[in-house]
Amino acid sequence: MKLELRGITKRFGTLIANDSIDLVVEPGEIHCLLGENGAGKSTLMNVLYGLYRADEGEILLDDHVQNFHGPGDAMRAGIGMVHQHFMLIPVFTVAENLMLGHESTRAGGVLDLDAARKRVREISARFGFDIDPDALIEDLPVGVQQRVEIIKALSHEAQVLVFDEPTAVLTPQETDELMDIMRQLKASGASIVFITHKLREVREVADRITVVRLGKVVGEASPTATNAELASMMVGRAVELTVHKEAPKLGERALVVEGLTVLDPTGQILVNDVGFDVRAGEILAIAGVQGNGQTELTEALVGLRNEVRGSIRLNGKELVGASVRGILDVGVGFVPEDRNEDGLVGTFTIAENLILDRSHGEPFVRWGSLRLDYLQKFAAEKFAEFDVRAAGVESQVGSLSGGNQQKVVLARELSRDLSLLVAAQPTRGVDVGSIEFIHKRIVQTRDAGVPVVVVSTELDEVAALADRIMVMYRGRIVGIVPGNTPRDVLGLMMAGETPAEGAAA
Repeated sequence: MKLELRGITKRFGTLIANDSIDLVVEPGEIHCLLGENGAGKSTLMNVLYGLYRADEGEILLDDHVQNFHGPGDAMRAGIGMVHQHFMLIPVFTVAENLMLGHESTRAGGVLDLDAARKRVREISARFGFDIDPDALIEDLPVGVQQRVEIIKALSHEAQVLVFDEPTAVLTPQETDELMDIMRQLKASGASIVFITHKLREVREVADRITVVRLGKVVGEASPTATNAELASMMVGRAVELTVHKEAPKLGERALVVEGLTVLDPTGQILVNDVGFDVRAGEILAIAGVQGNGQTELTEALVGLRNEVRGSIRLNGKELVGASVRGILDVGVGFVPEDRNEDGLVGTFTIAENLILDRSHGEPFVRWGSLRLDYLQKFAAEKFAEFDVRAAGVESQVGSLSGGNQQKVVLARELSRDLSLLVAAQPTRGVDVGSIEFIHKRIVQTRDAGVPVVVVSTELDEVAALADRIMVMYRGRIVGIVPGNTPRDVLGLMMAGETPAEGAAA
């Protein structure tokens, strides 16, 4: 089925999320929609799927104009969507999830689960999925859950399939398997729209590439284009994609973690007896699929978790039991994974956000009063040093792009005398150009002799920054390996497999 979008425009108040976008996807084609987070890719696909109504433009399937009032209309027309965040009910079986919204009954009004089971087996056999129709979703690995999403779409005879950032929660091996599935779907004649911001995946599987920037199509590219060429189209300028760093000049063991266990309020173990160390002048990157204890570990390091057992020593000082203020005051810098929730106050100015954790004493407060002249001078210096793009330091942080918000967080955390930097998902939702800048600053911090802990679900980022890599799975450490460990080895570790003898460091 041929898909065509003509002049799609979608506004949210004064924000134009999609600006007169044209897109054509031919039958049997994998068409990649490439762009940074916030470029308008997902909004465009939500218009296609009936979740949003376009303010202008039209959708055509096989040259016939469509008028979708909701996802049901889109599905009936042959459009299926595999969402980044799975639309599955964890306590239901695969077959039960397949029936949701499309319930069929037998005589007497009984749900016809047998028909759903049969459909699961048919599609599984065709694509080699090997999925038990009676398995509970919550018992299935993430990669298998995604296959269930694909089965759901195919069970409704979808001929146009949209994959929205489908690899965000997958291991490298699961990503490779997904690429194979997409090729099989293409061979069956399906039209595929693949939304991503990961250049390696684009070049591996796409037949054609459309690049979107700030809500507009800025051009088409071939899969033979280099990463640098694609990145420059996404950002609008040349981008240095390689992190240049010298071998680390290692100092003493600065951060020593022993027997660390973190529990939630109900007593469930989230981090299970973890131990590791980080030396001065070293970057330890923590890798793993999201949700395997990394978030809770970083929160324990900075005192944001109450139920913590074990020991965290920084330069000999015990941090377990210390207040967040006390931990920050000994020189711990923290870049949280959710800057809007935990890193910034959107209604505060850039200047005010730059002293969120330093507004209680010198040099910003004297005799109980805020030194506004000193704050303005400091903020102006950091505004220039970190290349924050805004009208000025009095601009509200909430009005900035994701990349500029992250620069404000980094400017605040790196402007103090640090004894440890903890950076969780430091480039999440950030454009390629800002990623380049953030990576350089993290390496500079390491080169200044500071121990650095980076948590990232992006393997490219882990490989670029790490001197050593610690992989977590279900709250435990699978292994700690050198920074140059191959992706396939890391992928197996992310799935819980212990590294081969000699790989650990």
